[in-house]
Amino acid sequence: MFSIHPLSRFESGQTAIRRPKQILEFCFDGDHKLLPLSDECLRYYYPPVFDAPWVSQGTRSRMNLSTGFDNWIKADESIDWHLDGLLQTIQAHEEALLAQGKPVNEVRVNADVVAWRGILTKIMTAQYDFFADFELNATCFQDTIYLELNHTHKDVVEQQSNNRQRQARAKPASDHSITPEMMQYWGYKFEALSTLPRPWGECSREEIESRDREIVNINTQYCSVVRTGIGNTSLILAGEVDCVLGSKPSDPTLPIPWVELKTSATQMHQNPNSVRKWENKLLRIWTQSFLIGVPKVVVGFRSPTGDLESLQELDTQKIPGQVSRGQKSWDGNVCISMTASFLEWLKESLLGKDGVWRVKLARNAKQIELFQIEETGTGRVIEPGFKAHRERLLAAEIAQKLGSST
Repeated sequence: MFSIHPLSRFESGQTAIRRPKQILEFCFDGDHKLLPLSDECLRYYYPPVFDAPWVSQGTRSRMNLSTGFDNWIKADESIDWHLDGLLQTIQAHEEALLAQGKPVNEVRVNADVVAWRGILTKIMTAQYDFFADFELNATCFQDTIYLELNHTHKDVVEQQSNNRQRQARAKPASDHSITPEMMQYWGYKFEALSTLPRPWGECSREEIESRDREIVNINTQYCSVVRTGIGNTSLILAGEVDCVLGSKPSDPTLPIPWVELKTSATQMHQNPNSVRKWENKLLRIWTQSFLIGVPKVVVGFRSPTGDLESLQELDTQKIPGQVSRGQKSWDGNVCISMTASFLEWLKESLLGKDGVWRVKLARNAKQIELFQIEETGTGRVIEPGFKAHRERLLAAEIAQKLGSST
């Protein structure tokens, strides 16, 4: 077991961090189709047009984030995507390099751990999240650990969370028309209102001003794959990116001006409970953005009924300092140090071992459990086509070494 408490175990500011660098990209189009090595679904940031300065003060209107709720296209939650999109993209990249004549020993995309960004988010925030409750599947293949969510447990946790939200809102004064599903939709609607399909200069005025009428389809996603590291553990992480400010630089060594889009209830800064709640939300916002190198966050503040009221830009790197000057609800350095320790423990526990393992943190528990659920193989964690590809690649690498030694 790995203990996440007490916090004093994890020294602040002692952990090396490797700056996330994009190495690959892929998309899912609106019909769930994977587009490896493609930026076709990339969106471009342009703030929503509301309370426009050319509208008279007395008639300024709010944008309601519930618009279009009855027509949005939802994700199919019954599908467990595993790591398939990420692994198929890595495979496509490596096969393309081989086709270009790249030496076999320079093709492999290597890391100690491969996972979706959301997995590391859960781990980094666990010690400060009173509702933390997750189950992961893990397997080791060719000296790399692959991590994914246990889809069945994820569905149970989400249902429990939705039930808690419904209970919290089941009061005489509450608006029963505002459901957890609608509040989830507000976030997606804000993304639609804040982005364009092409850079601003290439879009018509009609495209910019008619975003409120756009049907929200959350199956369309652009994903960035980054190489990064925490402590002594190298990582390949993939995560959805909302949009880019301006455009991606042509020079791959330059940082990309990604923008993360979030919604939140308008803050009551004099209310300690409201401040605490906001700081807790900032923990997740910071972690998600930090892990894949998103430098800017734009928050759309809304009324209790979903009216968009104001925008605020946050610098990802400055968020931990903002919290340390407030109620000090969490410490980013402690989050990083704990995650580095967890990853070391995971490597010590799994490297070189066969089978599929469960990584589990129960709600209100102080320890992360690790136990085996399949004695051999890699289960469904690793996509079969990717596994076969990597076995062929390993055989070619061995053959190359043997050839060069004769």
